[in-house]
Amino acid sequence: MKLLSIDEQEFQKRLAGIRLLLLDVDGVLTDGTIFHVPGQGWTRSYNIYDGYGIMLLQKSGIPVGIISGGASDELKERIRYLGIRYAVLGSEDKLASLKQLSVETGVPPESISFMGDELFDMPALKEAGLAITVPDAMPEVFGVAHAVTARAGGKGAVREVIDLILKAQSGAVKE
Repeated sequence: MKLLSIDEQEFQKRLAGIRLLLLDVDGVLTDGTIFHVPGQGWTRSYNIYDGYGIMLLQKSGIPVGIISGGASDELKERIRYLGIRYAVLGSEDKLASLKQLSVETGVPPESISFMGDELFDMPALKEAGLAITVPDAMPEVFGVAHAVTARAGGKGAVREVIDLILKAQSGAVKE
């Protein structure tokens, strides 16, 4: 993890205060690649380590939410499979979506970490208490993020953040 706009002490403090992790999908939970499966339509692939990390974080009592401009059946199935309770799909207004989920969960924005990589993620990144992006994000996003993961989107970036949250909050990653 590379820190962009906060120091290590502030980063650890914010990690320790996270009560909700919100994730963009394309470019964060996936590498942004889509492919067509004849008879099934367009789809994308997800990283198994990210999925397991999401389950670990939720098991520890920290909910995870999805904010995506898309609303495909395969995304809905992934959300269902991982037991993610909070999702705003089909809206590119990420700030309104973050605020909606903040109200729905009762978690204030300063206790939310949001991971995004695209221009329309920037307002939500600015609002979140801990804004994280991925190395292959749009260049403008680096100007509003607090940190950038070492791993790329769809390649374990989400798990990287989850492990840091769990470590900051418990001293060790729980299994």
